[in-house]
Amino acid sequence: MKDELKQKLVARARTEGFDACRLCRPWDVGHVPERLAAFLARGYHGQMGWLEERSHWRGAPDVLWPEARSVIVLGESYTPEEDPLAGLARRDRGNISVYARNRDYHDTVKKRLKRLARWLIAEAGGEVKVFVDTAPVPEKPLGEAAGLGWQGKHTNLVSRDLGSWFFIGSVFTTLDLEPDGAEADHCGSCRACLDVCPTDAFPAPYQLDARRCISYLTIEHKGPVDEALRPMLGNRIYGCDDCLAVCPWNKFAVEAREVKYAARDDLVAPKLVELAALDDAGFRARFSGSPIKRIGRDRFLRNVLYAIGNSGEPRLRAVAQGHCGDADAAVADAARWAVMRLSDDANGQD
Repeated sequence: MKDELKQKLVARARTEGFDACRLCRPWDVGHVPERLAAFLARGYHGQMGWLEERSHWRGAPDVLWPEARSVIVLGESYTPEEDPLAGLARRDRGNISVYARNRDYHDTVKKRLKRLARWLIAEAGGEVKVFVDTAPVPEKPLGEAAGLGWQGKHTNLVSRDLGSWFFIGSVFTTLDLEPDGAEADHCGSCRACLDVCPTDAFPAPYQLDARRCISYLTIEHKGPVDEALRPMLGNRIYGCDDCLAVCPWNKFAVEAREVKYAARDDLVAPKLVELAALDDAGFRARFSGSPIKRIGRDRFLRNVLYAIGNSGEPRLRAVAQGHCGDADAAVADAARWAVMRLSDDANGQD
């Protein structure tokens, strides 16, 4: 009976739009508390205080919901059609992480999870809870324990079937379902993800110092970014895909089936001069339904101004100059830094 239910579950997950479905126990991630404690002790979490505040849950999913007996871990591809690193050479344009070039994936994945969960209750009873990156759940370790993939040297989940480009969601249930085996590490001697990082954010393989990670700096970090790191941001204005994009396992990445993950034309290499002109209302309108909206106009404009400072385009100096008196201190600081950088570039051409 269990095997039959599991087979039907996997088939249903595929019908709902997921590309992978694997199972584990909530307690199959016993190594997480120790690793999380070491991560926090080193201060690698930066300003993400919620990681520390909820570490007792994030380290032990069976504590988060003691009644749960099984975790269904789902993967959904968002493989880009274009080279995600191609835009880095267009210095007068912004580069946005692939996952954020259209609708917020949290909404799309959660709807699928809820439909799958409702089907499971109707089919077999029990209770369920669904999670997709918005609760203290160690999704990547659970994905590894379920055999969805393994945490690579860049700490992200890698799949032999999906490569690096997939979202993770999970359904916790009180049903006792047969778990799958954990996935082994298949990174071997490869260092591609470590060596490509612009800011040297990996102190060692399988360790990430978020304080140097461009995704953290452009999304989670509030206030001015360390001046020594700003030139390394290049034109990355929201997130960074470098370590994902160079993974050799991407040769097995499957095409995204969900049209909502296809990049919007206006979010592929948008002009920095246009982004810098957005006021709060304009920002909200342009990024309605996008995950970018959550960081707000000020933090986004700070990122855009860093990119302008890194553009090497003296013609953009006036754009930055116009924000030197911005009400937000981090924006004004970024504008002055950009003006200085572009002034130095102009002087160097004389």
